[in-house]
Amino acid sequence: MSRSVDVIVIGGGIAGASVAARLARDHKLVVLEMEDRPGYHSTGRSAATYEPNYGPPSIRSLTRASGDFFVAPPESFAASPLVSPRPTIFVIPEHQQREAEALLKTGVDFSAISVAEACRQFPPLRADYVKEALLDATTADIDVDLLHQGFLRMIKAEGGEIVCKAEVRAIARRGGAWEVSTPAGSFTSAILINAAGAWGDEIAKLAGLAGVGLQPKRRSMAVVPVEAQMNVMAWSFVGDVGETWYAKPSGGRLLVSPAEAEPVGPHDAYADDMTLAEGIARFQEAVDIEVTRLAGSWGGLRSFAPDGNPVCGFDSDAQGFFWLIGQGGYGIQTSPALSELASALVRHKAVPAHIEREGLRLEDLSPARFH
Repeated sequence: MSRSVDVIVIGGGIAGASVAARLARDHKLVVLEMEDRPGYHSTGRSAATYEPNYGPPSIRSLTRASGDFFVAPPESFAASPLVSPRPTIFVIPEHQQREAEALLKTGVDFSAISVAEACRQFPPLRADYVKEALLDATTADIDVDLLHQGFLRMIKAEGGEIVCKAEVRAIARRGGAWEVSTPAGSFTSAILINAAGAWGDEIAKLAGLAGVGLQPKRRSMAVVPVEAQMNVMAWSFVGDVGETWYAKPSGGRLLVSPAEAEPVGPHDAYADDMTLAEGIARFQEAVDIEVTRLAGSWGGLRSFAPDGNPVCGFDSDAQGFFWLIGQGGYGIQTSPALSELASALVRHKAVPAHIEREGLRLEDLSPARFH
């Protein structure tokens, strides 16, 4: 026998958890997570940074619209702040002037700073590597686990259910409802939300729908130990404008990434050793830190629709099938606003005013653009 609910959410990462938290107040819902805990894949492998100048226009709009939530979340959502300020320095080496010009055309709130100031904020930076530098003082670290757990608690507090080890094996349309079969049982609902991350197109195919051309892309990360006296946690986030490497202080060490976007299939991602080595070599050209060993490494998937925008909305050819995929590595920083938008669309409400004011164009996110 299938259990009947109002909404089935497939995927317990930040996308599924946040939209479920928004809907649980007035919908009986269940979140189906294929792993033994929510957030095992991309959500748990994020660089965890709030960057309103990062990504295509739709992402920037959603990031800006999420700002108030990060600063002042709902009461009892989190026991400590979700964000802590950490400026970002974009260094411009001699050969990346074109990328710098492109960044300045699309971004806001940048300040030109001297090479000396860039080195003050990130002391190991090599002054002879940097021709110019830009500062974005609006960026911050995000406590991803605190954010994700806050949404999961909201789901449970409102009566929603989270079922783990519930990989979707089959989806059928029967009697005007969606029936989803998993090892943890079968569930039926009028509304099915596809928040399955890198597996989003696979879920669509199980439902008999064409995918949107979702492409997961791997990003590798190295954990680089630094000497205790360096006071690394006081440093800024730094990267080159050409996005060939970046480094972020975290837990008394540096997270260093080659910033690659290697197309792969949906899987349990891991760091690519060769790509990581190449990225660390570029990092060492810019920074006076000798990397002799790593304290760890990991890989994550950033999944993109063909035009780089998220996919958010009901499928025009399948009643009750709602897309919420393709966040492209920006899912953490956009989750407050994107989940609010998605929950409004599920309820057939208008785009929330504060999101619309940030210049979001709903047609840029609509799944209808692929049909």
